[in-house]
Amino acid sequence: MSKPNPLRKFANKALTYPHGLAMWLLTTVFRFKVKLVGTAGLKIIETDLKRVVFYQKNKTKVQNHIGSVHAAAMALLAESATGFVVGVNLPGDKLPLIKSMNLRYVKRAKGDMKAEAWVTDEQISRMQTDPKGDLIVAVKVTDETGEEPVICEMNWAWVEKR
Repeated sequence: MSKPNPLRKFANKALTYPHGLAMWLLTTVFRFKVKLVGTAGLKIIETDLKRVVFYQKNKTKVQNHIGSVHAAAMALLAESATGFVVGVNLPGDKLPLIKSMNLRYVKRAKGDMKAEAWVTDEQISRMQTDPKGDLIVAVKVTDETGEEPVICEMNWAWVEKR
């Protein structure tokens, strides 16, 4: 029998509060666990725990030399969103690990960014039952025009905690 997931337990409780407070609580905890997320100023703006939307403001500290969100910041955005949906859906005795990121930059990003990531019921079932494994987590990164400046494929693995 798998252990309860403390992040999932916290997220379920947070989602009982009004939307703005719930997203602030989830963002705060995620930034505490993943320090770079706080440094970059990422925010969780929507989730039902099978799907999440992260937001990245185009501010100076994450910009490249042409004033748009840096490629590495876009990678962090995609990794964070996919990591969140994996992390909240694993049992507490499993550890999520990014296995690979494939990012293809296809156009210049304009303005603020969003990443929407989701897992399927079948993927959740595998994470809950398989002692270890990996899967491709769907993610769509868009800029403020709604275009996808980067096409991402994020492969997440999980192993048993020692």
